[in-house]
Amino acid sequence: MNVRTKLMIAALVIGLAALSTVQAQGKKIKREELPPAVEKTVAAESKGATIGAFSTEVEDGKRLYGVELMVNGHGRTIGIDEQGNIVEEEKDVALDSLPAEVKLGLKKAAGRGRISKVVSLTKQGRLVAYEAVIKTGAKRHEIQVGPNGKKLAHPE
Repeated sequence: MNVRTKLMIAALVIGLAALSTVQAQGKKIKREELPPAVEKTVAAESKGATIGAFSTEVEDGKRLYGVELMVNGHGRTIGIDEQGNIVEEEKDVALDSLPAEVKLGLKKAAGRGRISKVVSLTKQGRLVAYEAVIKTGAKRHEIQVGPNGKKLAHPE
């Protein structure tokens, strides 16, 4: 394979990676753009909360709608399918409120980094992981552990 072909392949791979990142981040939308079933779920789930932003994205070939909420000072993000079902949810949680094995797993995965934020990840009504933002000097990255505090086989 010549250098030009390698460069073209590299550019294609980088372009596809950038496209998938943009698609995964979603597109900001207005509340008026929500389908009726999604709006009904948003109305029910946002009682007593402050609504931040709305977004939409295609994940695994299915359209999802996201809503960011603030409930009693804690962030909550909900992913809703077109039929109005909550399919995923992220909620801010305090590190001190976690089970001992989860705290230990996060601290072990963080290494020398400082845990700055923790969220619980729920899919289809089932807790699947805890995710933490880790600060190491000026760098930030995310780590995940399962509900038992152990490293996950794959990211959720």
